[in-house]
Amino acid sequence: MENHKLRIAITAGEPAGIGSDIILTLLQQQQWPVDLVVIADPAVLRDRARQLGISLRLRPYTPDEDQRPCNAGECFILPIACAEPVETGVLNPANAEYVLQTLRRATAGCMSGEFAAMVTAPLHKGIINDAGIPFTGHTEFLAELTDTPLPVMMLTAGTLRVALATTHVPLGMVSFLITQDLLEDVLVILHRDLQEKFGIADPHILVCGLNPHAGEGGHLGMEEIDVIIPTIQRLQQRGMKLTGPLPADTLFTPRHLQGADAVLAMYHDQGLPVLKYAGFGKAINITLGLPIIRTSVDHGTALDLAGTGKAETGSLREAIELAVQLGRNKQQDRD
Repeated sequence: MENHKLRIAITAGEPAGIGSDIILTLLQQQQWPVDLVVIADPAVLRDRARQLGISLRLRPYTPDEDQRPCNAGECFILPIACAEPVETGVLNPANAEYVLQTLRRATAGCMSGEFAAMVTAPLHKGIINDAGIPFTGHTEFLAELTDTPLPVMMLTAGTLRVALATTHVPLGMVSFLITQDLLEDVLVILHRDLQEKFGIADPHILVCGLNPHAGEGGHLGMEEIDVIIPTIQRLQQRGMKLTGPLPADTLFTPRHLQGADAVLAMYHDQGLPVLKYAGFGKAINITLGLPIIRTSVDHGTALDLAGTGKAETGSLREAIELAVQLGRNKQQDRD
């Protein structure tokens, strides 16, 4: 299969935010060797292009036909209309369902093989909930669409990969949620996707402890002794290369990270502050455990930057490049 026939879906996210800005700016800057199909309201893209002073050509996307790759300043458009006109920087709950429709279409295309991967621009969880639609986030929504029992969030910045055992939960709940069953499931998914999606034959995973100093032999908590260590030992006996539990305050140092392929953090703010400090603006969010490939930017909707031309495109560029890489890996495995 020729590279230009590899199709990547891009959802534009919250229409009032910077999703349209970063997509338009990035597509203006370069030609891509694959088909990038933007799923969005064409009227929103045209209006935002005018605000940004960007010359844009929207080319109709036809799923069943081979198409010439887009030049810089062009993009394929798969149109879905907003319910109401969009005012840049101003949230409108009437358009919340539109955001979910773009995700449903991209997911369906990935499930059918129409798209090799999907890349998601930022959405606004609050306005979707304000519209009366229960919504936790991209990760959980895509898991529901694909009947995935346990999605795993992983962020990358350069060579640093950090996956999470728990995601968007209150800190007080983390200790109750960290069970042997959960840790085993998360580590198996992380190990498998590093092999199958990233092409790492024998991945080495560092596992964080939950407590300071990884519990200090039980003096600072028993979760390491009762939960984490038995799980690691059981999976090591099955051939997985795991090291830990390691204190989170020293794990993220060059000495420990050298030779490691990923880190498993126990909760959101244990691992992600380090990763975002290491690569903010160029970090990527990847959902593991899904039957499809999904990458995303690592930032929010930045309503105050929408339409100003000040939004940075680095994270979106990295997310698309990784989606292309993973899509090609999957293509090669099929061929």
